[in-house]
Amino acid sequence: MTQTSDHPQRYALVNELHARPYPKIGVPGHAVYLAFKEPRDAAIRDRARDHAHLVDLLTRNGAELPQAGITHYAGKIGRHQLKWESHTEFTTYLAFGPGVSSRAFDPAETEIFPENWIAEGPGGRLAAVQIRIEALPEDPDDIAPLLGQWFVAESLVCTWVLDGAAVVAGDFRIDPNGQMRFAIFARPGTGPGRIGRTVQRICELETYRAMSMLGLARARDLSKRLNALDPKLTELVAGMVDDARSAETTLHELLEISAELESLAVQHSFRFSATGAYEAIVRERVESLRESRFEGRQKLSEFMARRYDPAVRTVKSAEARLQQMVTRAARAGELLRTRVDVERQAQNQKLLESMDRRSDLQLRLQHTVEGLSVVAISYYAISVAGYLAYPVAKQIGLAKEILMAGLTPVVIVLVWLMIRRIRKGMGGH
Repeated sequence: MTQTSDHPQRYALVNELHARPYPKIGVPGHAVYLAFKEPRDAAIRDRARDHAHLVDLLTRNGAELPQAGITHYAGKIGRHQLKWESHTEFTTYLAFGPGVSSRAFDPAETEIFPENWIAEGPGGRLAAVQIRIEALPEDPDDIAPLLGQWFVAESLVCTWVLDGAAVVAGDFRIDPNGQMRFAIFARPGTGPGRIGRTVQRICELETYRAMSMLGLARARDLSKRLNALDPKLTELVAGMVDDARSAETTLHELLEISAELESLAVQHSFRFSATGAYEAIVRERVESLRESRFEGRQKLSEFMARRYDPAVRTVKSAEARLQQMVTRAARAGELLRTRVDVERQAQNQKLLESMDRRSDLQLRLQHTVEGLSVVAISYYAISVAGYLAYPVAKQIGLAKEILMAGLTPVVIVLVWLMIRRIRKGMGGH
């Protein structure tokens, strides 16, 4: 029997499926959640700082320290269980324990994360959630007075979740202690695993909501810049039909706008893409809660449609507008480059015609010069030939005038043939 070799990462990949189990929280219970994010370049942050921050918290509580380079941790600190995770852009801490304080959402419950430790955290606090878990009364209407005491009615969300296993309530507002409050009222018999999953989903919902809305401020700033560039781009495109305006000048101005648009696209592409990805997670977390209406109260999905969706649409609108302007500028640039090429071809054609005319003039001048050369050379040649032939003509009694008259046409023909032969020889080379 042959031995089968495993892929080097087979066990690591399988273990990853089970590395981040949901917490198990009983009733009554409480949970405190934090998320930290670097303000810039969080995806390429120094993760050693995240690990050092975790070690600091564990050291304060005398807990077992984790290995370096980990991306998740679960352990006990004091009377709480701690669940730590390192994500692409942020890190999260979830501490949970049994029992609830007699004072609802008591700030003392959040002291598991000391204020000076939070202040020393890498980046800043992106999310802070405090969750109170109680048993659902026999009559669900009995929780109505509690909702009025704990939450702001105008933004209150109260809904059945997990097919009626529990009621979740919250108002998505930050209380004086810096926490966002949620309450879970679980039916008797609801297991700690289901409650833990509900707590985890609420925390993730708030974190991914905050992460997705980071693009809103960027979108608003981008819209202001696009509002300034759009008229310039429109004016340049409209001016392309104006023959009085230099195409090369227009192209230079258009390239400046295109370069700025491309720079804006590079600066915002990651944030806008992340917004889309986080939005999808938010919607998945809402669906996974399987909510139904509680006593006519606002559902979580309805709150998101009213308060969250407009922000996401603003980000998507800015992203789409930026892409449209980049495309418009690219098309206008292609048209202008075509126009510049046509104008240059026309200029080159005129230049060729001018060169043809100059060549023709040079050829005519050359013929004229050659004619004059024949005359000049013939004049001197006739004089030389006359001197050479005169003694002979004198012996035979031939007059000088008749001698010169006879030599002239012969010399001219010979000179013309010689110059023609020379010109042909130079043309052959």
